[in-house]
Amino acid sequence: MFQLKFLKQIQRQLPKNSSLIDAIATTLDISYDAAHRRTSLKSKLSIDECIILAKTYHIALDGLFETTDKNYISVEKTKPIHNEQELENYFKNSYESLLPLLKKNGSRILYSAKDIPLFYTIGDDVLSRFKIYVWLKLLDQSFTNKTFDQFSPSVGLITSAKALGSLYQNLHTTEIWDITTVNSTLKQIHFYNQAGLVTNLKAVELCDALHKLIQKISNKVEEKSDYYKLYYNELLLMNNNVLVSTPEQKSLYVPFSILSYYLTSDRLTCSQAEAYLNQQLEHSKLLNTSGEKEKRTFYNRIHAKIEALKQLIEATQVLDFE
Repeated sequence: MFQLKFLKQIQRQLPKNSSLIDAIATTLDISYDAAHRRTSLKSKLSIDECIILAKTYHIALDGLFETTDKNYISVEKTKPIHNEQELENYFKNSYESLLPLLKKNGSRILYSAKDIPLFYTIGDDVLSRFKIYVWLKLLDQSFTNKTFDQFSPSVGLITSAKALGSLYQNLHTTEIWDITTVNSTLKQIHFYNQAGLVTNLKAVELCDALHKLIQKISNKVEEKSDYYKLYYNELLLMNNNVLVSTPEQKSLYVPFSILSYYLTSDRLTCSQAEAYLNQQLEHSKLLNTSGEKEKRTFYNRIHAKIEALKQLIEATQVLDFE
């Protein structure tokens, strides 16, 4: 019963008219006959084979077991990050996890943005390099005394980061922001500038890069495309949860540390998360259809935060008596 249910979940992930036997044989690297025995239930899938298939087709392992207790689910947890190579692997693994989902027609992302969404700050510009620097400062002990100007990310790290960021382009995306969504990045710029690890000149450049990013996002809103919707919520706190939906399944990414996250495709859990996020949307303003005054008020308040930090840095530079 468990195996039949599991195989049906895999079948739903395959394109129409695709062979389940071929898919099992390819994924498990076994013969056609061996795969046929498993799909016809003449042979049992091993635990290791179930894990491989579950990872490949993004199926929650708890889907293998029948239980009436819905208070427990199984989740996939990303590996901890301690250095630059592990951060590169994190970007690669995240890309591999999301790509099969986002390639499907009708895929959508719903992002509760407590912080600026990750995808906007993993390119090769100065703001992306700063965010990577901050993450490694917090995760890699060898970065203790390294200044921002001394940091030069590897080609592999930038390449994997850009690849992950590219998944966010031309995708049906809904983001929920608050005015405080930029606070974390502003605090990071201010903190490392005050600590002497980011120069005044570079800190001002980062503020200008933030201004440009907010302008880029506002331009996306003005395009009035069905592919991108930006909601402003000033009532509820965001949590950086990301819900990826396809016609066949949903996957929920829940952060539990700086970059690490739990991933589950449990149907009930994802449906509950979707219901909660939709509740947030009901209490939010859709900026795509809002009037000019409401949109300008939202953007101007964020730009004012950025400008206040920029002026503080420039004033400190002018009043530097040393």
